[in-house]
Amino acid sequence: MRAPLSWLREYVTTSATVEEIARRLNVSSLEVERILDVGVADVDGNVGRFLVGRVLEAGAHPNADRLRVCQVDVGEGDARQIVCGAWNFEAGATVAVALPGALLPVLDAPLDERELRGQASRGMILAEDEVGLGDDHAGIMVLPDGIEPGTPLVDVLPIRERVLDVTPTVNRVDLLSMVGLAREVAALTGGELRLPDVEDPAVVDEEPVDVTIEDFERAPRYVGRLFRNVAIGPSPQWLRARLHFAEMRPISNVVDVTNYVMHVYGNPLHAFDLAKLAGGRIVVRRARDGEELRTLDGTLRRLVPEDLVIADGERAVALAGIMGGEETEISEEATSVLLEAANFEPLGILRSSERLALRTAGSNRWEKGVDAYLAEPAAELASRMIVDLAGARMTGHLDVHDGLPEPPVVRFRPGRADHVIGLEVTDAEQRSILEGFGFDVSPEWDVRVPTWRARDVTREVDLVEEVARAVLDHVPLTLPLRRHVRGRLSKDQRLRRLVEDVLVGAGLSEAYTWSLAASDPRPDAIRLPDPMTADQVVLRTTLLPGLVEAARVAVETGVEERIGRFEIARVYLPSGEQLPEERWRLGAIVQGGYAAAKGVAETLYDALHADLAVRRVTHPLLHPGKAAETDAGILGELHPTLLEGEWGALELDLTTLFAAAPDAVEYEDVLTYPAVRQDIAVAVEEDVEVGALVAAAREAGAPLLREVRVFDVYRGEQVGEGRKSVALHLAFQSPERTLTDEEAAELRETIVARLAERFGAELRA
Repeated sequence: MRAPLSWLREYVTTSATVEEIARRLNVSSLEVERILDVGVADVDGNVGRFLVGRVLEAGAHPNADRLRVCQVDVGEGDARQIVCGAWNFEAGATVAVALPGALLPVLDAPLDERELRGQASRGMILAEDEVGLGDDHAGIMVLPDGIEPGTPLVDVLPIRERVLDVTPTVNRVDLLSMVGLAREVAALTGGELRLPDVEDPAVVDEEPVDVTIEDFERAPRYVGRLFRNVAIGPSPQWLRARLHFAEMRPISNVVDVTNYVMHVYGNPLHAFDLAKLAGGRIVVRRARDGEELRTLDGTLRRLVPEDLVIADGERAVALAGIMGGEETEISEEATSVLLEAANFEPLGILRSSERLALRTAGSNRWEKGVDAYLAEPAAELASRMIVDLAGARMTGHLDVHDGLPEPPVVRFRPGRADHVIGLEVTDAEQRSILEGFGFDVSPEWDVRVPTWRARDVTREVDLVEEVARAVLDHVPLTLPLRRHVRGRLSKDQRLRRLVEDVLVGAGLSEAYTWSLAASDPRPDAIRLPDPMTADQVVLRTTLLPGLVEAARVAVETGVEERIGRFEIARVYLPSGEQLPEERWRLGAIVQGGYAAAKGVAETLYDALHADLAVRRVTHPLLHPGKAAETDAGILGELHPTLLEGEWGALELDLTTLFAAAPDAVEYEDVLTYPAVRQDIAVAVEEDVEVGALVAAAREAGAPLLREVRVFDVYRGEQVGEGRKSVALHLAFQSPERTLTDEEAAELRETIVARLAERFGAELRA
């Protein structure tokens, strides 16, 4: 979720900076992925070059049919002449203007004065995409009347915005809302929470709202409201900008209101064109077997009785909590609207979303468990906005439920919290912390849990956690007291630590990625029957996709040094049994392509005193032609479609890798008698692997061949098309005596003969 700071500050008053807010949230509440600076750059007074203007004249360009010559008052006394290509305004319009010298997000250089088809243009009248407020470039922004020319545009529109990109844990659906984030920020920074205060519109010319819930277990509550005389049109610019910053696409005023309110309260809403509902009624029921619904994305979906639908008098018109239907969507012709502010049971929404492979901003919230009490304030705010922005009249209201759950009460002992946390926190501070997070604490320490936390706070220890996360900054950095030492590390544990040390020494940083993924390269990967979210439904069989994502995040956050990440963790392979086969794997990703991956592998194998032998292979995650395998796994260059740039990657099975490591390293004499060194070059077919040549040479020259390595590979006219020349350096050595040149020559001939026999190699030198 993305939370624009100016929007967040509407609901919380705090002196904390955005960096301080991000740090406290990161420590205590959720993961702040990054802080985004969007819109107009705030450098060298640049923001001051964007002003409100009033168009005094707008005439046709004498030399261009598609351009207009405008005289615009920007508060300077004399009007500025600006050439513009938009036709969605006339004289008298209030517009946004950039003066010469302004830096626009869409331009590589400052705006300058220039002539366009013989007419001077001293500025630019702006569309929303030109200041980062949206994606629309069909016309310029027309601002509300009454704003004085020369007013700084930043005072009217959020042309400069800082946005928090946050990811709450699955049990904190309340933090997928501006109000939830504001409550958290207020409690953590000592700020003041200011909840939305709206006047619910009065019902006029009252008419009945026909809503029936057939399954209260799957749909505990449904608030329906009717609106007449609705004027569908574009939303005001401030609303469009906020949705854009929150990664929502503006559509129309009524639809935008539902998305806006979802971000405010975390309670998704939906609006139906009342005229398209058969019988003008709503029925919340299970789908009929084989029933079909064409959703808003244009896909015809076949439903099953497990799916919960919103139906009218004849057929399903929406997938409850997931996506509306195409037939009843709000169009420009709609004049009557039925607003839905409901509550749905999370597990059913998750199952339908997963089965249909359809995940939306709404389903993401419902599947985590939205508070049923939010439907009413969400409906009130949305109603107020529809009346104000669309000129509508609210003519009906109905709230259907079968009783709402009572807030749970948990007995709490402050002394118990001190013991569990290991830090002394005064009773008064504990009470203040809990109340700041929305808990009602009685004098006897009976704590009434707010309904938006009722799913995850059910025990005393959950309340202890609430206190603990608020004081994490006060916990001293101390090592645990160790009174006794028992046992010792196993061979695998010792080698895993060695591998970690080697990789850190090679410049890689350790990463921790999810064991659960949205998908997996293996089609038979084990899927969870009831996943918590659609992002975590498959037990991974490989570490590389998670490391690729970790590297992508590092790139996007602007890490400047060479990026390298590794992970030692389990993968879960299908076994045909009830439980998967768990294997320890090492995965690594590093900038630099195949050479970087092979360098890491060579360093690792050397540290383990094991021989690295690679063979050419193909792998879906690796670059074609730049992939290899060892007995323990794969290494190569990452497939270019997965991550921009050249990246090396490897994934090794640690059990297989450790089996190749000797239990004890034995000394072999390398000093007493000198080695006899010779070089050979052999020509072979292009598809012969160099590693196979080395292995064959090592086998033929044993035990006196101490060393064999490749020092050159040549392709050219001298060896012929489709062939290559491989140069090998050979070192012969005996632990008992100095070898003669004749003995070395004999060994060399044996090696050449073996290469000729096995690979058709021809000796070149």
